[in-house]
Amino acid sequence: MQRLFSMFPRGWPGLALLSLRLSVALAVVAHLHDVHHQVAGWVYAAAISLPVSLGAGLLTPIGARVALVAPAVIWSSVGVPNSGLATIVTLDALALALLGPGAYSIDAYRFGRR
Repeated sequence: MQRLFSMFPRGWPGLALLSLRLSVALAVVAHLHDVHHQVAGWVYAAAISLPVSLGAGLLTPIGARVALVAPAVIWSSVGVPNSGLATIVTLDALALALLGPGAYSIDAYRFGRR
């Protein structure tokens, strides 16, 4: 499991990663709000767990990759309702997938330095 995470910085970099995780979570919630009438109920219910996991920092690298793929799947089926929001979701999720969760996350508590 250690290979999923690059490092868990504390201080200002850790707070920046926390704000990035919250930004991705809020962008995913905003996107889900835009398309919730166009997707199946079970897809919407399953997708709500993604921003909760990202906000808490639970399995962040996996959640960030899902945040990259899931909107693309939704966009391919219902179209892109808001291209600005689509860009924000994509770039934020990509940055989070590359950087990791940071020190202020459940991942750092579970998989960080002992």
